[in-house]
Amino acid sequence: MSYEPVWGGIIAWYLFLAGLGGGAFVASAYLRWKHPEAVNMRRAGHLIAPAVVIAGLLLLMLDAEAGLHNPLRFALLLSNFGSVMSWGVVFLAGFTLVALAVALLDILKKAVPNALEIAGVALGLCVAVYTGALLGVANTFPLWNNALLPILFLVSALSTGMAAVMLYGALARPDEFARVESLKRTHFALPLIELLLVASLLFITGFNSSAGSASVSSLLVGDYALPFWIAFLAVGLVAPAAIEAWSMLGASDAFERSAQGRVAAAGSEIGVLVGGWVLRYLLIVAALPLVLVS
Repeated sequence: MSYEPVWGGIIAWYLFLAGLGGGAFVASAYLRWKHPEAVNMRRAGHLIAPAVVIAGLLLLMLDAEAGLHNPLRFALLLSNFGSVMSWGVVFLAGFTLVALAVALLDILKKAVPNALEIAGVALGLCVAVYTGALLGVANTFPLWNNALLPILFLVSALSTGMAAVMLYGALARPDEFARVESLKRTHFALPLIELLLVASLLFITGFNSSAGSASVSSLLVGDYALPFWIAFLAVGLVAPAAIEAWSMLGASDAFERSAQGRVAAAGSEIGVLVGGWVLRYLLIVAALPLVLVS
């Protein structure tokens, strides 16, 4: 029996962009507190955050078909706070407003109040977790109904958000990029944590039901094996981790500041972004419901 996925590429983009926006804001706050000299990278993250979240929300409305013609349909979600989607609306709306306010202050070259930055970080983390919880409430899909999924999406959101900010730094602000060593070390650890979480998620899912086993098999040896092993694992996790490890441990300062070093760093960050989207897409299309496989 063939099975058409409930969602597809548009929802994968929505989940990816929402998490990326939250992660980019957190990365900017980290730079403010740990590397205040990286002013332009910090401002870039503040601009990226609301832009990508708004783009993701537009895609969500497009996927919902009636959303663009009947926006009040989404407002009705606020009537049920027992729903994950209702809380998602609150988190996304609150984060977008805060991120836009911070971006405007940056554009006007005004100081961003600490309270506003902290609120943005808290809401950004909530948005990142929500993107995983949104899938997790679907009890009939073993690949989604796992407590590790929101944690995985949080780690991936932080990783992609940092990658977006660091990509800007590598291409446009090499002097700042060369000085943000603690951000680089943090970013290096995230793909390793993500790899452990993915392995744990697949192991647990593969043994909890026949539908879960079929979903995992489709990723490891089935229809989605090629994008899983190459686009997600090799391009999105292993290659960036290897490049960043070499950059921190083996590369000279002169190479890091050179055009070749900047290209290598940019390639690493692009790989992380590719892997972040592929992860969400594969988790969506590979999920099989319990009612289909028994």
